[in-house]
Amino acid sequence: MTKAIAFSEYGGADVLRPIDLDLPAPGAGEVLVEVRAAGVNPLDHKIRAGLMADVFPVAHPFVAGFELSGVVRAVGADVTAWATGDEVFGAVMGGAHAEHVIVPAAQLARKPAALGWEEAAAIPVAAETAERALAILDVRPGETLLVHGAAGGVGTVLLQFARARGITVVGTASEANHAHLRELGAIPVAYGDGLAERVRAVAPGGVDKVLDAAGVGGVLPLSIELAGGADRVLTIADFVGAAEHGVRFTGGAEGVEPYYGRAFEAALALHAAGDLRLPLHRVLPLAEAAEAHRVSEHGHLRGKIVLTV
Repeated sequence: MTKAIAFSEYGGADVLRPIDLDLPAPGAGEVLVEVRAAGVNPLDHKIRAGLMADVFPVAHPFVAGFELSGVVRAVGADVTAWATGDEVFGAVMGGAHAEHVIVPAAQLARKPAALGWEEAAAIPVAAETAERALAILDVRPGETLLVHGAAGGVGTVLLQFARARGITVVGTASEANHAHLRELGAIPVAYGDGLAERVRAVAPGGVDKVLDAAGVGGVLPLSIELAGGADRVLTIADFVGAAEHGVRFTGGAEGVEPYYGRAFEAALALHAAGDLRLPLHRVLPLAEAAEAHRVSEHGHLRGKIVLTV
């Protein structure tokens, strides 16, 4: 048996409960990983609350968690890239908030010894989302990208990917996070009333593309105006607003597989160079997953929330 945190009905964080599950066996192309740490993302609490039921229906009980680090304990018969005892990190479509989880072998990367378990678990979702957003927006070296919600988990990694590629980033965040954004190479601006004027002041040449990683504040019309067209704006957080304003939306439920390899490679290259920063907003034990959800729902994070197992 293995322990996990799951919910058997949609609702608030208090629907999360510990459960025992049969220890799964890896099938073709799969790896059984003993989890050491797992990331917490907005998608987790949105699924738990039932907000994603139309686009991401789940069977109950459902174990959340889409990224993890851990140790390989068993591999499928056809898996040759991984062996028992390998230290890895990677992504899975749910199930990581547990002691063990089955992960597709192709969605794992080797964890360097110098990379902590918690930091490694903070990489997969943020790195894949950052890589996917930059690709969909086709942001090129020399261009200026405006990022709403730049201090969160995705924004923190995206800023580092962008800087490494010669992309200038203007990032919105609270004043308390401006020094953090500067350290990551971004130009910080405060969100709220007067945002357009502040963006134009720091980017007099204009912005070429906009990524909404926050999903709050009704920023999409303003983004379209600043970038010069809805086709230059992408949101990962406002599905309803995207449909209303003709802006592209990309979520984390499907179409992500092609980006894992590139994202992990980019993150590991930064780590090898000593340039990868993975701030952790809060680290909690798996048993306190409900509190992690509450913190995530509150927002205004700097970096990632991680559960340790």
